[in-house]
Amino acid sequence: MEAKNLLDYFMLIPDPRVKRTRDHELPQILFIALAAVICGAEGWTEVEEFGKASRSWLESFLDLPNGIPSHDTFGRVFAVLDPAAVEAALLAFVHDLAGDSAGKHIAIDGKNLRHSFDRAAEKAAIHMVSAWVYENNATFGQIKVDDKSNEITAIPQLLSLLNLKDATVTIDAMGCQKEIAKQIVDGGADYVLALKGNQGTLHEEVSEFFDEVFVGNLDAELEQHQSLEKDHGRIEKRTVWVSRDVDWLRDVDKWEGLSGVVAVQSERTMHGQTAKECRYYICSGQRGAKELGQTIRQHWSIENELHWTLDMAFGEDLCRVRKGNAAENLSRIRRLALSILKQDRKAKVGIKGRRLKAAWDKTYLLQLLRN
Repeated sequence: MEAKNLLDYFMLIPDPRVKRTRDHELPQILFIALAAVICGAEGWTEVEEFGKASRSWLESFLDLPNGIPSHDTFGRVFAVLDPAAVEAALLAFVHDLAGDSAGKHIAIDGKNLRHSFDRAAEKAAIHMVSAWVYENNATFGQIKVDDKSNEITAIPQLLSLLNLKDATVTIDAMGCQKEIAKQIVDGGADYVLALKGNQGTLHEEVSEFFDEVFVGNLDAELEQHQSLEKDHGRIEKRTVWVSRDVDWLRDVDKWEGLSGVVAVQSERTMHGQTAKECRYYICSGQRGAKELGQTIRQHWSIENELHWTLDMAFGEDLCRVRKGNAAENLSRIRRLALSILKQDRKAKVGIKGRRLKAAWDKTYLLQLLRN
């Protein structure tokens, strides 16, 4: 994609500033911020310094009659931008960059922007819920959780942004809700939802069911798959059991598309110590034990490939940007930067190394932005 096309996406975002007071056009501000974040910038001062150091390069394809915006300008602009408009424009770009979410594995999970709180303004830390598409290595949507709400209200909004046809949606226990399951099925997708104590008696019913089956007190046909992994002195045995017998569930008729209950036992041995853990899920569709086990394992890519990377490589947890909508909008730029970096399939280094390479080599940076 040519750089001018990326600017076209930024032009979709309305500029809330009074026109006569604008010294810098919004698409140029956003482009510089994105390029700076790709190259390692974590705050507005660093974004400004990147712009100053890269001015000649930027002016080769950007119209910058008033030079590089100041760090205060970046902060003010990001604080007043409409987050929904920013999300819509960036989501359109990601679709063209990484493809569509239809038929893919969509993992949904939330993350706090830990230092976005403002005690003086009595503002709590922002919590964002993201949709990570496993096959595409990209974020396909992000919604802020309302201050007085939780992920249960944000997840339906996020799902409405996605093409769910033939996809598989995985969500942790917070998203295990009847209305969310129905929305997923109505969108043409299947779900795998984790169970914990928050869902009434459902977790207890499913755990007791498997306990009774395992000790032989109940006769139920189980499909089973077992895998063994050895890595850096750790041995992990994972066993997945699936039962299609769900008629005994108390509210089975209220869960749209519910077709099975799943138990996953992990047995980890390291340094001679063994620990066991058993987790439970409900699912729709007809995937077998092996595929369900893979899907459940892949769900954690949103933690490892997205959330952990944002903290370790982008310093998101340490970022103190907090004025207005700035923290929310900057988080979207970080996720877009990560998605762009992950599209480089030839890189021999990790995300942090790619950011350094982009900072050192403007040809590589432009290649990323033209991807």
